[in-house]
Amino acid sequence: MSKTLILDGGMGRELKRIGAPFRQPEWSALALWEAPHFVEQAHDAFVQAGARVITTNSYAVVPFHIGEQRFARDGQQLAALAGQLARRSASRAAQPVTVAGSLPPALGSYRPDLFDAEQSQAIHRVLIAGLAPHVDVWLAETQSSIAEVEAVKAALGDSDKPLWLSFTLQDDAVQDAARLRSGETVADAVAAAIRLGAAAVLFNCSQPEVMSAALQAARAVQQQQGTALALGVYANAFPPTPKDAKANATLDEIRADLGPDSYLGWAQQWVAEGAGIVGGCCGISPAHIAQLSQALA
Repeated sequence: MSKTLILDGGMGRELKRIGAPFRQPEWSALALWEAPHFVEQAHDAFVQAGARVITTNSYAVVPFHIGEQRFARDGQQLAALAGQLARRSASRAAQPVTVAGSLPPALGSYRPDLFDAEQSQAIHRVLIAGLAPHVDVWLAETQSSIAEVEAVKAALGDSDKPLWLSFTLQDDAVQDAARLRSGETVADAVAAAIRLGAAAVLFNCSQPEVMSAALQAARAVQQQQGTALALGVYANAFPPTPKDAKANATLDEIRADLGPDSYLGWAQQWVAEGAGIVGGCCGISPAHIAQLSQALA
């Protein structure tokens, strides 16, 4: 457990909690142009809680959230600002803090059916150009399909920064075979991540109950291929998200049974099952991260 790397938690809900401008469809991106000091405040809170990796607030800097016109005009500048705010927070930390550049599903979370490789790569290239001077690793997160991560890799080109690929899972039913939201198996996704040269594979933005099966499947592939691939988990605090959910259609409720103590219990299970990187996604607060840091780091 002493080697567990602690990630931060969910930026969007933390911004909302501390009173930052927050609405849909802009979601967490709204604070970047209306009140960026709140973004820095949220980063600081996670660092003070013990996070050793903080993720740029670039997840919603895509046309799906901020609109085509704003993205075309300001997308790269907003991504650069997200990178600068995270870097400033990291630079103030007493301990070394890694900045992860968030590359989201470019055409909508949980929606592999909306994916288009050409559009996805074009959007990601704008984010990459803005983020690149400020980040240490690339984190393609909440990826619903193998095609999505292949497009990320294509957009990154010959970047020499480590690539972390994080998949979101079907979580409306706990299944024996862990699957991505596309229906593809975790085993196939992990094999693809290895082929793409990823340094780490994580699972995020799904309920805690489905993460163990994903870790087990990932470890099996890892052992079969003899790789040193790092594994990680950062679950959300939402109820199960059904397959027909529409991305950004509603603001999900936060589960009452996933307070810091309860979430720590899940995290300890993931570490025992091979996760070396642990943090939180939507609804996981600095209080949760402080529990993880105190117990696992």
